Amino acid sequence: MHVWFVRVSLAGCQPYRALEQDKANRLNPSNGLCLSAIHDRAFDKGLISLSDDMRVVVSEELKQNKEKFVVEVLLPLEGRAIELPERFAPQREFIAWHRNELFVDSRR
Repeated sequence: MHVWFVRVSLAGCQPYRALEQDKANRLNPSNGLCLSAIHDRAFDKGLISLSDDMRVVVSEELKQNKEKFVVEVLLPLEGRAIELPERFAPQREFIAWHRNELFVDSRR
């Protein structure tokens, strides 16, 4: 399986399909991410996203959260580059869709 990882996300891989209603791209391997359960949940909730240069973007909502877990696990992801696979890198259009439609900062 060809997937990419946030450098700190190595366990509990779960594919994410940004456009589940888009039947043409549902099974497109470039529309999938491999994340740990924690990072997958934050991505699904729009608390983290990716920039055009494939770096992690952390929402303002998380940045204002002072819980120890958030401060120690999620906030350090800000600006970190993801490791791209040799094949089936995520397509920028899918990442942009997530950032523009699901990322909580885009809803403000």
